[in-house]
Amino acid sequence: MLITFNPFRTIGIPNVTYIKPENMFKEIDKIKNAEYILFPEYWQVNSLVYGLKKKIFPNISTYQLGHNKIETTRALWATFPKNTPYTQILSRDHVDIETIEEEFGYPLVAKEIKNSMGRGVFLIKNRQELEEYIDKNSILYIQEKLPIDRDLRIVYVGNKVIGAYWRIAKEGEFHNNIAKGASYDYDNIPSEAIELVKTVATTLDINHAGFDIAVVDNNFYILEYNVMFGNEGLRNMGIKVEEYIYEYISKDFNNPNNPNTPKYFKVS
Repeated sequence: MLITFNPFRTIGIPNVTYIKPENMFKEIDKIKNAEYILFPEYWQVNSLVYGLKKKIFPNISTYQLGHNKIETTRALWATFPKNTPYTQILSRDHVDIETIEEEFGYPLVAKEIKNSMGRGVFLIKNRQELEEYIDKNSILYIQEKLPIDRDLRIVYVGNKVIGAYWRIAKEGEFHNNIAKGASYDYDNIPSEAIELVKTVATTLDINHAGFDIAVVDNNFYILEYNVMFGNEGLRNMGIKVEEYIYEYISKDFNNPNNPNTPKYFKVS
């Protein structure tokens, strides 16, 4: 039996039982007997993995490293520093505005540490805007402004890249997010960016993420990755993410070294 805590991301996957996250402990016996848990909320992850020893998808490293921009960035600093834009993570209590201005200049990019779809990402053009950002955020995430008007969204599911496309900002706009009015382009995807995402995902043991990649002078920079990425761009390509999830967990179940392989999974 499979259990999902997010039915919208598992539509089309067979033999799935939906449980509302808030009913986790009321339905604990079903959860204990499940072969796989799909898309738990972050607050559930530690109890499921470390307490109940359950297999989850996305996996534990995907959740923990993708929990916020700080966790992601520190992991990238340790493993792929050349592919990470210049970034400072600071405490508001110890911030020196003049040092930020000296290191980054204007404009610079400031982000809330946990947000998506372009929300909480700000183009800071002067000291007043920087002070307003600092007043509203106890942890500061300051990043260099790269000279781009588009970025790549590269989606990795299971153990492979399943789709990639450009996100192009509206003329004169800062954000490349589709939710902010950007457009899609599916042509001329650089193979080097695909290989970078494969390497990063394998190194960090990530199995469900949308990577945002900036290209500057043939260099590739990982802006961030989102665990719960939007699927519209993939649907336009005829790609159904749930089919790749099913393929991936099915192969895991059919691994002869896995004693919990359910008989109903058959992989062609």
